[in-house]
Amino acid sequence: MHLAAGIYLCQLCYELTKSFHSSELYGITSQIRRASVSVPATIAEGYGRVTRQEYIRYLRIALGSLRELDTHLVISERVGLAAPDKISPVIKEVDELTRLIVSTINKIQD
Repeated sequence: MHLAAGIYLCQLCYELTKSFHSSELYGITSQIRRASVSVPATIAEGYGRVTRQEYIRYLRIALGSLRELDTHLVISERVGLAAPDKISPVIKEVDELTRLIVSTINKIQD
């Protein structure tokens, strides 16, 4: 479930950044894509670990990538790379995946 949501978020980010100005290809476009790819990749890597504690550690790393991604998206909106109506649904997915991961961490820790 987390992995599928992470991949979907990554897809949304790639679609969003296609409309960014080409001068941003090696700037914020690259940062958004890298952070979005990191989320499902880190979740998958953590799931493949042996212990619960290792899995939790990787979920926390994925949370860090989500916060980074959220920041890049807010900056993109504020500097006018995309309209709020284009960025808002992606931020909503970031928030939803964040809640899902936090919930999972809380369940696994108990």
